[in-house]
Amino acid sequence: MALPVLLVHGIRVSRTMWDPVVGRLDRPAFAVDLPGHGSRRGETFAMAAATEAVADAVDHVGGRALLAGLSLGGFVGIAAAGRYPARVAGLVAIGCTARSTHLARLYRAAAALAARFPAQANQFSAYAFRRALPPPAADAVLAGGLTSEVLPAVVTAVAGHDQLGALAGYPGPVWLVNGDRDPFRADERAYLAACRDGRLVRLPRTGHVTALADPVRLARLIEDAAAHAERQDRTRSAI
Repeated sequence: MALPVLLVHGIRVSRTMWDPVVGRLDRPAFAVDLPGHGSRRGETFAMAAATEAVADAVDHVGGRALLAGLSLGGFVGIAAAGRYPARVAGLVAIGCTARSTHLARLYRAAAALAARFPAQANQFSAYAFRRALPPPAADAVLAGGLTSEVLPAVVTAVAGHDQLGALAGYPGPVWLVNGDRDPFRADERAYLAACRDGRLVRLPRTGHVTALADPVRLARLIEDAAAHAERQDRTRSAI
């Protein structure tokens, strides 16, 4: 059986974000809702709970998978790879190479405001997604609903997690993928240096959320990473 792919969504959206990519992969592919998002709205978000959700989903698809995540999904993917390396055959971490301390300073106030006025924050977010993305991609992002009330817990959880330490402890292949216009690529060289088997991929003329604008390109990148991780697994099994 081909190595499955597990996809992890961004902040305040849900697993439906990945629907356009799932349909273009040539292997089993699944997406998971994190606590506080989508079908798990109302649950408390914490990094431990998020990585457990990922590990449970990997177990459901056979016990080992390639993880691919965007933004929050990338941060959670890094944490899950560090915590459960035997379950993660490879990691594609998209738009998540800014140091968490920098993110906390930038986003704590905005997150608190969004949580205080979640309906208005959701409306603004929906407008922003529809402005940034073509209709099929925006429809997929919004299909599972928005949960802006979860933002403060997410910012606290990401800021409190040692992303570079998790990468340094993970032995498998890592693809750090950034749009060349994405501010979240600020510390990509430090993240790459932390990887034991890492590579950096730049997406031209691409920002943060606009990585979702081209699901064909994303599917091809994830498919190539999964095939590489699959070959590495076969090589290790043959030794």
